[in-house]
Amino acid sequence: MQVQTSATSALVRIGGGLVVSCQPVTAGPLDSPSMVAGFALAALQSGAKGLRIEGLGNLKAVRRVTAAPIIGIIKRDLSESPLRITPYIEDVKALSEAGADIIAFDATHRIRPVEANVLCTAVRSLGRIAMADISTLDEAEAAKHFGAQIIATTLAGYTGGPEPEQPDFDLLVAAARLGVPVISEGCVRTPEQARLAMRLGAHAVVVGSAITRPEHITSWFVRDAELGQREHLSAQKPVLAVDIGGTKTIVSLVSGKTVEHSFEIPTLRDGKAEQWCDGIAALAERWRGAFDVAAAAVTGNINDGKWSALNPGTLAIPHGFLLERELSSRLGVNVACYNDAQAAAWGEYRLGAGQGTDLVFLTISSGIGGGIVKSGELITGRGGLAGSAGILRLRHQGQLVPAEELASGFAIAARAKALGHDYDAKHVLAAAIRSEYWAQTIVEDVLQHTAELLHNIQLLLAPSVIIIGGGVGLSEKYIEKLNSRLALLPAAQRPEIRPAALGKFAGVIGAADLARHKSTVQGRI
Repeated sequence: MQVQTSATSALVRIGGGLVVSCQPVTAGPLDSPSMVAGFALAALQSGAKGLRIEGLGNLKAVRRVTAAPIIGIIKRDLSESPLRITPYIEDVKALSEAGADIIAFDATHRIRPVEANVLCTAVRSLGRIAMADISTLDEAEAAKHFGAQIIATTLAGYTGGPEPEQPDFDLLVAAARLGVPVISEGCVRTPEQARLAMRLGAHAVVVGSAITRPEHITSWFVRDAELGQREHLSAQKPVLAVDIGGTKTIVSLVSGKTVEHSFEIPTLRDGKAEQWCDGIAALAERWRGAFDVAAAAVTGNINDGKWSALNPGTLAIPHGFLLERELSSRLGVNVACYNDAQAAAWGEYRLGAGQGTDLVFLTISSGIGGGIVKSGELITGRGGLAGSAGILRLRHQGQLVPAEELASGFAIAARAKALGHDYDAKHVLAAAIRSEYWAQTIVEDVLQHTAELLHNIQLLLAPSVIIIGGGVGLSEKYIEKLNSRLALLPAAQRPEIRPAALGKFAGVIGAADLARHKSTVQGRI
């Protein structure tokens, strides 16, 4: 029998390291003291600095084979309380006698047979380290006040509602500021999460199921393998993808980055939203049965399936139009709706010019829109407004004016008309290339406003790259001239600009990819 470590040194010895929770599934094939002792020795031989052991029989078996620091707990199912972890004074005494250096107990603010501060006092009176398993910052503060020597985030998310799937790092950071050693425990399943926990101030990290419960690990692999199969099978059919813009509507069948079939019609600017939906359904009728999921990328704001205008001048969308519901009822399949620039940003991230990198996508077309992808996630923000570059204000003639009113296709056409040239943006841009002075004046002014907008975006978000799309943004020499203006900025503030690789189909490709992912996740749930 090896000599037990002193309780005081146990806290020091687990610092900066991994603690492995050796708790087999109850009544499972590995639920025996000898198996728990084997798991414990394997963990220690692999570099773990401590162990978390449940049950007196298991704890005694582990203590017989190692002097490593042990966090001991006893779990009980109580009729009078939802608490399970070390609820009684008798449990504290038994764990101390069995060889636990650190004794953990539920310190949540729930109905309990013995108050947490009483348990803490009992642990400390026996010369052991008192560890409070908490779920909220209020509980952490209370634990510090009554003398807990360690605070652990063990119960974050486990005191009501669905069980969490990610560690509560916000709670870890807040608790670490209290000045008591904090252990990150609960849902830590990857080395990357353990590393992040230490970077955020954890004294140690406890990992359990991801190491010592093969049943759970197997279920994770089975779940994702089945999800992959569904994704593969679903990918056999293309996605019906729609792009409703200020001047045109595109209806396409999309597989990956390939647009298999596509039709383009003018958007009836004086029409009603129901008419736009009817037109889309009519075009899609020829492909009925060829798709099982649909997506829409639209100008304006999408929030919880509802469509509203960000700039009614681009397209007069009725506020809160139930676009997902209306399209779904017409097409006979689930429809996922997204802002067009956000969808395009995702398309360029997944399959276009910004694959695998943090980016901002800026579409400069009839209007101006934007999308943000960071750390592999499309950022939509509160109300779905993240990336709404067209309504950012720029200074013009002593006033703050939305960028869309200064640098969009509609703005170019309006400037031309004011000069007596009734042309759309495409014709104005072409005239500028032909060195027609009036058109050059308009385009140079637009480029200046666009450069200011890009500079502001770079200062605010510092993306690795800004990708430019849209009919104006991808017109001849536009990006070349834009880069000439940006070259005047200090190097650290100068954005890297790339043209969109997916062209006018970026929105439908991105929306199709998002919708396919959404459908497979819903299938899993």
